[in-house]
Amino acid sequence: MKPLPIELREKVVKAYEQGNTSIRKIAARFDVSKSFVERLLKRKQTTGDIQPLRQGGSQKSELNGYSDELVALVEKYPDSTLSQYCEYWGSMYGQWISPSTMCRELKRLGLTQKKRRYSVVKRRQTGCKN
Repeated sequence: MKPLPIELREKVVKAYEQGNTSIRKIAARFDVSKSFVERLLKRKQTTGDIQPLRQGGSQKSELNGYSDELVALVEKYPDSTLSQYCEYWGSMYGQWISPSTMCRELKRLGLTQKKRRYSVVKRRQTGCKN
């Protein structure tokens, strides 16, 4: 969603500064949320600016910066599941993470691979063709 135009922001602040109405009425008048008006007025009071702030940006993963450790973990336990990787990580580093976080970080590092199933490995060892 794009930020609201500076002209609208100026009108909201000007309407409030006239002092004869409430925040709720201003929000209804300009068809914006009450929280937007509150945040805008607070920014105007603290910084003196009503320009829109930069939007977006991504959050850093809990595993950001641990790529060498993750590579070593996958090399040590190549056929483990995501849940097992999370358990190993938690026991080694004391940082408990979710399987989805582990999956995203492994994908980011290019460490995804098809895991061998126990039954397939067992069949190869015994020579069964079922």
